[in-house]
Amino acid sequence: MWILRLTQTVCAMSSATPNIAVIGAGPAGLMAAEILAEGGATVTVYDAMPSVARKFLMAGRGGLNLTHSEDLTAFLSRYREAAAWLEPAIRAFPPQRLREWCEALGEPTFVGSSGRVFPVAMKASPLLRAWLRRLDGRGVRFELRHRWTGWDSEGRLTFRAPNGPRAIVADAVVLALGGASWPRLGSDGGWVSVLAAKGVAIAPLRPANCGFTVAWSDIFRGRFEGQPLKGIALSFGDRSARGEAIVTRGGLEGGAIYALSAELREVIAQTGEAILHVALRPDVSPAELIARLSAPRGKQSFSNVLRKALQLSPVAIGLLQEVAKSQGLSLSSLPPERLAALINSVPVRLTGTTGLAHAISSAGGIAREELDEDFMLKRLPGIFAAGEMLDWEAPTGGYLLQASFATGAAAGRGASKWLKL
Repeated sequence: MWILRLTQTVCAMSSATPNIAVIGAGPAGLMAAEILAEGGATVTVYDAMPSVARKFLMAGRGGLNLTHSEDLTAFLSRYREAAAWLEPAIRAFPPQRLREWCEALGEPTFVGSSGRVFPVAMKASPLLRAWLRRLDGRGVRFELRHRWTGWDSEGRLTFRAPNGPRAIVADAVVLALGGASWPRLGSDGGWVSVLAAKGVAIAPLRPANCGFTVAWSDIFRGRFEGQPLKGIALSFGDRSARGEAIVTRGGLEGGAIYALSAELREVIAQTGEAILHVALRPDVSPAELIARLSAPRGKQSFSNVLRKALQLSPVAIGLLQEVAKSQGLSLSSLPPERLAALINSVPVRLTGTTGLAHAISSAGGIAREELDEDFMLKRLPGIFAAGEMLDWEAPTGGYLLQASFATGAAAGRGASKWLKL
């Protein structure tokens, strides 16, 4: 009857300062810890890794895209089915407030040409150091190398710690353990079985913002692995994305691919494959393509015609040749009209995802109906959850971190409210 004991403990508190355990030292957990410490609670953050916020630091290697500057209505739409659920938390801690929070830590931000928001320092480490100094000043403690294993029969939190098993008494708990992408950085989804054993409904964790596998020929793979397809447009069904993709040894990845990953992943799960269409020159009209392809070639090789007349890169030409060969076609024999259509709709057969371990983020997690409006688990009073362990997903572009910060703040406020801080 550990839930009853937890409730009784809280109800019995008077002048005693409540003791809060935050499990997970990523952005969601640290934000919850900050909110709770501001409210006067004694907060201890537990994490399985030897240092905090490892995935956050890794994200900073690419410039640390914190959030996005677009209109909030458009911003919220990026969360798709989860938008209505996340909206109150994001409106309470919107992109502008996140930018102000960074500024208060001495790390100003700027809006890039794409509308994405970055710290001026273009990395995570200065922001994290300033944040940890603030948390330390507010009395937040850290217990690292503590892997959460659940609860014991008396309702105490249990951990595998450096000196052996530990049992911790807490007046409330915020779970911010992340999803299951990049498990070597700490978020391995081990919490799923712990909560499932308590009857909590959890949508299966799946890769999001991930790459996809393609059965490249040895020739194409050997020549073009690691090269970018730039300035392309991708389409799948009624969805499209602009940007670039990287040819990998086993397939394709990159920003434009990630934007369509949810739809591609679901179709592959149902049918075993998905056909992605790649427009190599999306800004050139069909008529213009046909005109350029119809011009006299002289003594030029066909590859030189594609390179000079259409400004196709070697990897783009290679992709055309790869797909044409798989279909038994000779590019040089195709009439201009058909070749022009192929150039802006190259069908690439995707056969699978590159898996959770290499995905930027994960879909799935604690189901919406398991949480109340304060992000408390209905089955487990006093236990709150935030961040990527909840059942939502979003594209890259700042949406992932924004929702992690916002739900962490919401869970912190929810725990403060429950404790009557």
